[in-house]
Amino acid sequence: MCTGAFLLAETGLLDGRRATTHWRLAPELQQRYPQIRVEADRIFISDHNVWTSAGISAGIDLALALIETDHGIEIARNVARELVVPYRRSGGQLQFSAMSRMEPESDRIRMALAFARDHLVEPLPIERLAEAARLSVRQFGRAFRSQTGETPARAVERLRVEAACGRLQSGSEPIEQIAKAVGFSDPERMRRAFVKLHGHPPQAIRRAGRQDSAL
Repeated sequence: MCTGAFLLAETGLLDGRRATTHWRLAPELQQRYPQIRVEADRIFISDHNVWTSAGISAGIDLALALIETDHGIEIARNVARELVVPYRRSGGQLQFSAMSRMEPESDRIRMALAFARDHLVEPLPIERLAEAARLSVRQFGRAFRSQTGETPARAVERLRVEAACGRLQSGSEPIEQIAKAVGFSDPERMRRAFVKLHGHPPQAIRRAGRQDSAL
């Protein structure tokens, strides 16, 4: 779990494998052990019989996945209930959400982001987000960039990609249907957004999620 990946790396057990660790230390893991394929955004990774996870809470997800693999989904769910934790997140889920990445201090900007998250399927021009924040378009654009480091359009794109990731990993919906459901005008626009933000197209995210479920 977490920085335990460094111990596995030192023994050579991770050579040639996919692995993860806490996002803050993932670059160091990759630099020190270039023979490992470090995937910094993943909650946990199972590469055959070697498992690695992000922080401590992600270790709970990893443990529940191990229980599910060995004993089935019902026992894993019962354990989750006993621990009073939500049933496990998939290994391909991001270590922290688009909302937490931006971390605005202003209540008005948080209101706009929450509005965007709840209305992703609808058009979300800056005028509509400014109205949700109860600011003029000019005030909103300036405050949003200052608070998040991103333009409103880029932030909405992040939220849509994150929502699409969850649907890709949790089911078998056609990619075209997912793109429409999260507000992308067409699958190609969603593909470009995925490649820009994650370096992989949606199909690769879906394959990785299936690999985690199969192992």
